Amino acid sequence: MNNEMTVIFYVSVAVMNIATFIMYGIDKKKAIDHKWRIPESTLIGMSFAFGSLGALIGMRVFRHKTKHIKFRILIPLAFVLHIIIIYFYIKFLVA
Repeated sequence: MNNEMTVIFYVSVAVMNIATFIMYGIDKKKAIDHKWRIPESTLIGMSFAFGSLGALIGMRVFRHKTKHIKFRILIPLAFVLHIIIIYFYIKFLVA
């Protein structure tokens, strides 16, 4: 795979993580203000769309969704899945 595609992949992953982190912060603020919330399915979906690190950090920084069992299971699961995918991406496509 060419170098340009690799850069695009890594930038995309970074953007997804930043966006997911921001979404967790926005949802926490809306929860505090008793306003319309971001659906849990959207937060989890963003996590599985390569935003898992941003979700994990957002959960810690904002102390948000940390007591919800589905978040405590699915977000780390997404993170492990992404680590495996990135490992194989580096090992077989970049090398």
